[in-house]
Amino acid sequence: MRTVPGISSADFAAAVAEWQGAVGKEWVFTSDEDLDPYRDSYSPIRDEKTERHASAAVAPASVEEVQAVVRIANRRRIPLYPISTGRNLTYGGSAPVYSGSVILDLKRMNRILEVSEKNACALVEPGVSYFDLYRHIRENKLKLWIDCPDPGWGSPLGNALDHGAGYTNTPFRDHFDAHCGMEVVLADGEVLRTGMGALPGAQTWQQFKYGMGPIVDGLFAQSNFGVVTKMGFWLMPQPETALLATVAAPRYRDGVRFCDTLISLIYEDVLKSQTQVVSPVLMGPPDAELGPLLHRWDEGRESALDAYAQRKGLPFWTAPVALYGPQSVVRAQWAYVKERFSAITGATFSEDASYTFPLTDEQVGKVIDKTRLGIPNLAYFASRSAPDAPPLEGHMDFSPIVPMDGKVIVSALDLFAKACQELGINPLGGRPLFYHTRTATLIYAIPVGRDPAANKKAREAFAKLMDIGAAHGWGEYRIHPEFMDKGVGYYSFNNHALLRFQEKLKDAADPNGILSAGRYGIWPKHLRDTAR
Repeated sequence: MRTVPGISSADFAAAVAEWQGAVGKEWVFTSDEDLDPYRDSYSPIRDEKTERHASAAVAPASVEEVQAVVRIANRRRIPLYPISTGRNLTYGGSAPVYSGSVILDLKRMNRILEVSEKNACALVEPGVSYFDLYRHIRENKLKLWIDCPDPGWGSPLGNALDHGAGYTNTPFRDHFDAHCGMEVVLADGEVLRTGMGALPGAQTWQQFKYGMGPIVDGLFAQSNFGVVTKMGFWLMPQPETALLATVAAPRYRDGVRFCDTLISLIYEDVLKSQTQVVSPVLMGPPDAELGPLLHRWDEGRESALDAYAQRKGLPFWTAPVALYGPQSVVRAQWAYVKERFSAITGATFSEDASYTFPLTDEQVGKVIDKTRLGIPNLAYFASRSAPDAPPLEGHMDFSPIVPMDGKVIVSALDLFAKACQELGINPLGGRPLFYHTRTATLIYAIPVGRDPAANKKAREAFAKLMDIGAAHGWGEYRIHPEFMDKGVGYYSFNNHALLRFQEKLKDAADPNGILSAGRYGIWPKHLRDTAR
C-alpha cells in the first residue's frame, strides 16, 4: 500500500478500513494497478521523482457517502483530492496537486437530477458527462442544447469549476457563468447550498443565482474550499436554424482590422457564438517554402508571407461564424456581418453548412463541426498532430488572456511566435479564441511525452512564456499543477493580497488542510512554507 505524507501506515490503514465501511470495499482502491489510471496522462514530469501520484482512491456514490469520506479524512488529517471525471488532461488530469493525496473520485455520482425544458436548465452531479446530458436531452426529445468543450467526455460540473468554455452563444459557452446554484460538502462534512438553494423548498434554485447575502459560488471554482456535489446550469433553447460560415481577409496587414471588426460585432451582440482568428499561413503546418519565411523577422517578412499566401491561394486570416435563430434573423445577421467585413479590400465569405432543427440521428452523424451545435464528441484527438507527424503523446496548454484589441492580438501572436522559435518548441494552436465575452485567449499546446529531456525543455519553455505574458500584463486563466504556484505568483498586487485573503479563507473553512492542497496556489497552513 502506498503512503500518505505525514501519515503513519497504521493510521492510513485504519482510514482505508473506515472508507471501505462507508462506501463499500470494492470502491476503495489502493493497489498500484488500480491507481495507475489516476496518473496525469499528459504529465510533463512523467516517470520522474517529482511526478504526482495518488496514495489511494475512494469512489462514493452519494452526498452522504461523500460526507462520510470527508469526515474520516478530516478526523485523521489525510489529504483528499476531489475529481469529477478526471478528464482535464492538459491541466493535470486526475493526478493530485499534492502528491500522496487520496483521490476522491466522484464519477459514480452520475445522476441527472432535473432537466427543465420550460426553464431551460438542468441540475447534475459531478460524474455526469457532456455525453450523458446530451443523450438525456436527445432521448427525451427536449428542445434544448448543451454547450460542450473539446473534447466532450468531461463533466459539465468539473469543467465549469475550472473556468472552461465552449462554442455556442453567450452566456452558455462560459460554463461557470452559465451555472446557477450548487451544493457543496465542506471539509468538516457539513453540506451547504448556494443561491436560492439555501431556501428550503425553493422553486428557483436553477433560475436565480443570487439568493440573499454575499454570493459565495465563486469560492468553489479553481479552489479547495469544498467538494461540489451538485450544480445547476442554464441551457440554450434549441434554435430554429443555424448557419456556419467563414469570413476571410487576404493580407497580413489586414489582421488588426480583421480582429477589430470581429470584436465590434461581438460587442454589438451580433456575433453571440464563440469565434476565433485563424491564419492558414502563420498557424498551418509549414511546407519547405513557408518554414524559412516564418523564421524571418526582418522588414521583408510581411511582404514575403503575403506573396506566399497569394501563390498558394490561401487567405491570411479567417474566422468561423455561427449564427443561430429564426431563418429570417440569421439571414439578416449574416448579411450585416458581410457588410461590415466588406470594408476590408478582398474580404471573402463562405457558407459552410446550414441546419434546421431538430436533427435526425443520421443528420447528427454527418455534422462535421459538432461542438458548434452542442454535440459532444472526441474528434479533437484526431486533429492534435500535424499531417505525417508522429502522434502527440500529450501537451500542456499555455493560455494567456489578452485584451480584445486587434493591435494587441496581432502583436501578441508575433511576440509568442518569435519566443517559441527562440525556445526551440513547436506548439499547436496559438490562435486567439473568443471564449469569454470581453477577452481573447491565446492557447498554445506545448507537447510533452515520455522523453525526460524533451519534457524538461518543454517545462523551461513554458515557464519563460509565462514570464513573457506576465511582463505584458497577460495572465493565464487556467494552468497545469506544475505551474500553479508560479502562475498565481504573478497576481501579486499589494504584496499578494488576494492570495493572502484566500489563505485566510482556507484556514477558516478547512483548518486541517485536507481538501486539494495546493490547488491554484492555495496551500494549507501546515504546508505553506514547504510545498511551494
